[in-house]
Amino acid sequence: MPGWTAPGDPAGPPHRAPRSLPLKEVLVLGAGKSSPYLITHLLGLAAEHDWFVTVCDVDVECAHRHVGGHPRGTAVAFDVNDANLRSTLIQKSDVVVNMLSPVFQDLVAWDCVAHGRHMLSVSYDDEAVRDLSTDAQRKGVLLLTDLGLDPGIDHMSAVKMLRRIRGEGGRVRSFRSYGSGIPAPEGPMNPLRYVVSWNPRNVVMSAEHGAQYMQDGKIKIVPYHHVFHHTWAVEVEGVGMLEAYPNRDSLSYIQAFGLEDADTMIRGTLRWPGWCETWAQIVRLGLPNETLRIPDLARRSYAEVVEMHLPLSSQKAPLDRRLANFLQISPTGRIMENLQWLGLLSDEPTGCEGETAAAMLIDVLGRKLPLERGQRDMVVLLHELEVDYPDDDRPAETITSTMVEYGEPDGSTAMARTVGLPTAVTVKLLLAGAIPLSGSQIPTHPSIYEPVLREVEAAGMTFSERVTTHAGGRDADRTPVAEPGR
Repeated sequence: MPGWTAPGDPAGPPHRAPRSLPLKEVLVLGAGKSSPYLITHLLGLAAEHDWFVTVCDVDVECAHRHVGGHPRGTAVAFDVNDANLRSTLIQKSDVVVNMLSPVFQDLVAWDCVAHGRHMLSVSYDDEAVRDLSTDAQRKGVLLLTDLGLDPGIDHMSAVKMLRRIRGEGGRVRSFRSYGSGIPAPEGPMNPLRYVVSWNPRNVVMSAEHGAQYMQDGKIKIVPYHHVFHHTWAVEVEGVGMLEAYPNRDSLSYIQAFGLEDADTMIRGTLRWPGWCETWAQIVRLGLPNETLRIPDLARRSYAEVVEMHLPLSSQKAPLDRRLANFLQISPTGRIMENLQWLGLLSDEPTGCEGETAAAMLIDVLGRKLPLERGQRDMVVLLHELEVDYPDDDRPAETITSTMVEYGEPDGSTAMARTVGLPTAVTVKLLLAGAIPLSGSQIPTHPSIYEPVLREVEAAGMTFSERVTTHAGGRDADRTPVAEPGR
């Protein structure tokens, strides 16, 4: 709106201007690392589309900063576990944008269905949301999940590719898709070569349910404690060699993507090499645990918490040596150096507000792995499809589609932009009545992915495509494709 500047003023919430017709109410739950671009974009569209945007967060000052005194926005102190407040805010809204941690998605979805309100969520679809689908359909409510970058743009770009390939008569026999949010390669790097550009809880608990995928017609199941050992190399054009591990349940997308005839279906996560070998040991030690409560955690030292996770021993050796023996790693190697750099062997008190080892890790990552001054993040989406054609004159192809987006040093992150823009566009589509869907959905319908991808591409977030042909068909000499576990 005229006269509005970038967010930054933490003053109290503005008064709403008088109006003759009711505004459309957009409720944004969560003002964390992935939300700033979304909030700014929604506020920038508010006058044109007659919206009012309410931003809720447990850290109300953070919410105020992102609203920045905009006359069509306000900030509210919000505890998602406050059932009365949550219900009241959702009831007053037209659409709820859930940017909270995945553990709260079900609470939000339940209230949205109860009050007949649409929910857009950047978290993965889950069984509890799917169970609400019939009730949501009865009320004409849309519960749209998997809306952001990964999941989100990855799904939308994949189904667009698949639609084009099928239109040309192609049959996809191998589908591999990867996503990543990591530091850009040219900037300063911490020992773990990672930055927290999204909810640190999601990093700590990543792969908590294990993973499964299909390769060459065989289903592979990877339990949680093996996920970060189950890695393989992936070359990303313009970036270099990254390390992949399997992401959640790849098989659940076979039907959604119409890939029943494929013999390989893999969705993976990419990191700079080295992250997985360290995180695998943190998982093996048992620190990503949100169940067991540790008494007086804030006053206990990091070393004391690590000691709790080691078996009883009569050894008098120092903690670092006993830890190395337990994990079967070198006491002087890179993994131990990384654990020490994180401060996990420190005698300093954790000062942690939570009660679990996972809460301690969340706090550690938030402090130790921020974007440094002058550093920028990078997001990567990569699809690699192997396609056969029934026409004997057209050879088999490997189609590689890649999007690499960089953040701005000391400015907006690539993660916030790539999560926020598709979500904001979908808010606009939904409130304009352009999405003819209800119930539990992911963004694989043309009414969603076609307009969203147009705006994403207009904003410069584009995919480059490379096609390698294999003149001899399926058994021809092909560009090597990395295999999981190798």
